[in-house]
Order: sequence, then structure tokens, then C-alpha cells
Amino acid sequence: MQALDDVRVLDLTQVLAGPYCTMLLSDLGADVVKIERPGGDLIRPNPPFVTDDDAYGGYFQSVNRGKRSLEMDLTDEADRGDFLELVEDADVVVENFRAGTMEGFDLAYETLRERNPELVYASIRGFGDPRTGETDRQGQPSFDLIAQALGGVMEITGQEDGPPSKVGPGIGDLFTATLNAVGILAALRHRDRTGEGQYVDTAMYDAMISMCERAVYQHSYTGEVPTRRGNSHPTLFPYNAFETDDGYVVVAAFGDNHWRALCEAMDRPDLAAEYPATADRLANRESLRDEIADWTETLPADDICDRLEGSVPCAPVQDVADVFEDDHVRARDMLVEVEQPGAGEDVTIAGSPIKLSETPPEPGERAPLLDEHREELLGERASPADDD
Repeated sequence: MQALDDVRVLDLTQVLAGPYCTMLLSDLGADVVKIERPGGDLIRPNPPFVTDDDAYGGYFQSVNRGKRSLEMDLTDEADRGDFLELVEDADVVVENFRAGTMEGFDLAYETLRERNPELVYASIRGFGDPRTGETDRQGQPSFDLIAQALGGVMEITGQEDGPPSKVGPGIGDLFTATLNAVGILAALRHRDRTGEGQYVDTAMYDAMISMCERAVYQHSYTGEVPTRRGNSHPTLFPYNAFETDDGYVVVAAFGDNHWRALCEAMDRPDLAAEYPATADRLANRESLRDEIADWTETLPADDICDRLEGSVPCAPVQDVADVFEDDHVRARDMLVEVEQPGAGEDVTIAGSPIKLSETPPEPGERAPLLDEHREELLGERASPADDD
């Protein structure tokens, strides 16, 4: 038994944000039917590959695990009819088209709701849907980079003397997708209580403003415009990355107890005595950062972490190879093996960070081949060409 094993999701999304959202639902047990455009999700042929015979690349595999695939052309009347019949038995529809696209297919939310009043209809767009707040940006294309730029992420990311920088992972997609999944679960809860479906709308631009909550309240409280501070924090110190003789560590010793423990490990009780309060340390953060950096650069990262373990929050800055070797990661099932069709071997993708004691996620099934599940989904209505 899984938490969502009685939920069917019709997934019209492609690339990253939408597929990540529906992957979260699939991990939790939902039956996710991936409705793919003719030729399939645009990201299917994206690298990396294991061999030249791979059915799809790692990008597609990573965020489409555990789904079933059905290829449909929503401009075709017969395929639209099949889709509407699927809607009648569905719990959720998710799409990430530009605003107005589903209306062009004559498959708008209002049309689907007539077929299934209990339907939860969710959209992920760059700038949201007019139903929940109309703006002149709607209809414009958007990607992660656009959302990070508009939402304030890039302005506060990077070194102080450097240009704005995007965050490495596609948080404009991934955080939006996660919020959309939360919205879907809330709408399902409402439906179970009332029998009423509803529209769920999450915009990438909106999500990035939410993620930058600190910059919002700082500007409101002080009138200042927060900008790049490298790896430091505007109100906490020490809270930074420090170079070691073999890499980098991060140290978060802003509490008085942590600060005293750090000074003890550095054999610098004079610093603890001279700067006992948070305000003292913030006022002298530049000189104190140099003191800490002088200490860390003489030691290996593991040695520093050993000295601080249990008393000061710290960690080495790891790359993904380090993550693969971390026993904690394996114990938490954060790396899972799945079949790679065409390669004749398994590959590793990220596991689910959502842990449930009674209905744990099961992220171990590979992504589908294009149109792999036509027969089982459409039954007697399957295309005659499939029987050739």
C-alpha cells in the first residue's frame, strides 16, 4: 500500500518542472499516465547516454520513473476523444503549456470539469494562469534561467565582486514543481471532503519570489536592496565556506555556544573572550573571517570536521562522486538503481527525500518507452497499427 495508490494522474507535461512534479506523485504511489506529444517528450533524446542504443537519455530517465506512456496528438479529433474518456476516470490532470494552449485544443479546464466535476487540474507556467491573477507576462515562454533572473535569485547569488549567477540546480523548475505537488495534494484533500475539484496554478516567477523570502523581508524592514555576498550570510557569522589545504569546508558557528567551541578548536580562547556576542562578531566579521581562514587553510577538510564534530555545525564541500561514496546517502536510499532500456545495464538516479513510515515512496521503476502502455490504457481502442 502507498499513500496515493488510488490516484490516477494524466500528465501532459514535458522537460523538467512538470515531469518532476508528477514524478513526486508517482513515487508516492499515484498511477501517472504520461500523455506525450507525437514523437514524445522533447527531452527524451537529451544526453547523457550509456550506449548508442539507449532508448532515452539520463535527463528523461531521472524525472519520469514509474510512469506509463501514451502517445497522443491533441490536435487530432480521435485522440482528443480518447483523452476525454481518460479524464472521466482521472483524479488529476497536470500540464505545463503556455497559457491558452489547452483552450486551443478545446480541452480547457472548464471543458474537462464538465466531464469530471471532481477533477483536480494543475498547471505549471512561467507566469501563472489568468484564472488566478491575470498579467501581461502570461503567454511568454519561460525557463529556469528566466525565473531565477526575474525572481531575485541571481541578484543575491555569486561572489560580491562578481556578476549575478544562477543556482546550479534548476530550482526555477524544481521548486515550482514541488509547490505544485503540494497544491495538488491539498486539492485532493479538499475533493475528498467535499466532492469538488479545483484548479491548481503555480508560476515559476512566483515560486522564486517565495524562495527569496529573506530578500523580501530585508527590503521591507530596511529599505536596502540585498545583493551578492558570496557564501556568507547577511545576519549570521561565522556562516561561510573556508578553504582548506585539500578543498573547502563550511562552518556555521553563529550561536554563542558554537562560537566558543570553534575558538576552542582553533586554540584561540582570546577570540571567544574578545567577541562574546553576536553583534560583536558581526561588527568585526571581516577580520574574524581572516582569522578562521588562516586556521582552516593549514588543515585537511576531514581533520577540521573531526575537530568540530558534535560541537559546531560543519561539513566538507562535496562533489557528486563524494555523494556516491557517502554511507549516509546509501542508508537513506537516496541513490536508486533502475533499468536503462537499450543499454543492458542499470543506471543510478536520485531517490526520494520524502520518507513515510507506513507508506514509503517506491522510486525504483524505470521511465517508460514512448507509447509503451497504449494497449493496457486504451484496450480495445488501441490503434490497429499496434497489432501489425
